[in-house]
Amino acid sequence: MVLPLLKLGTLALKTLSKPLGNRLKKQAALHPRFRQFIINVAQMNHRMSTQMQRRIYSHATDVEIRPLDEEKAVQAAVDLIGEVFVFTVAGAVVIFEVQRSARSEARKEEVRRQEIEALRQRDESLVAEMELLKHKLVELEQAAKGRGLGGILNFKHANSESGNSAKPA
Repeated sequence: MVLPLLKLGTLALKTLSKPLGNRLKKQAALHPRFRQFIINVAQMNHRMSTQMQRRIYSHATDVEIRPLDEEKAVQAAVDLIGEVFVFTVAGAVVIFEVQRSARSEARKEEVRRQEIEALRQRDESLVAEMELLKHKLVELEQAAKGRGLGGILNFKHANSESGNSAKPA
């Protein structure tokens, strides 16, 4: 599910970056300072990428790198800016998704914490109720002892009768 959406999103971003590139080309033709700026960016990018390729392929790195002509430099700069735009938007989408996922996990963790707290409170109330029942049992035993041996026998007899009558129902 995620892979098709990712491909669709990438295609949409590339499609949106094309008008941006065309707009940059028009601006480069109208504004000489902007044109010179993007040409300088393209020439710097060309020098860095050529040097990296030479190092990777173990070619001579001290050979002079010929600069691109102006039209190729403008085209390369526009392509570079378009790619930077695509990667920036994609990076922003990834960051947004990570933050959304983190918020979702935080909400789930809060719900789990509340459930654990509710269980802890229930456990404490059951312990308190069990202690109360223990105290009542001790009181009943003491009351039975106060009556003597006959009181204990009557107490057990009454308890077993009430237990027998409760079971069939």
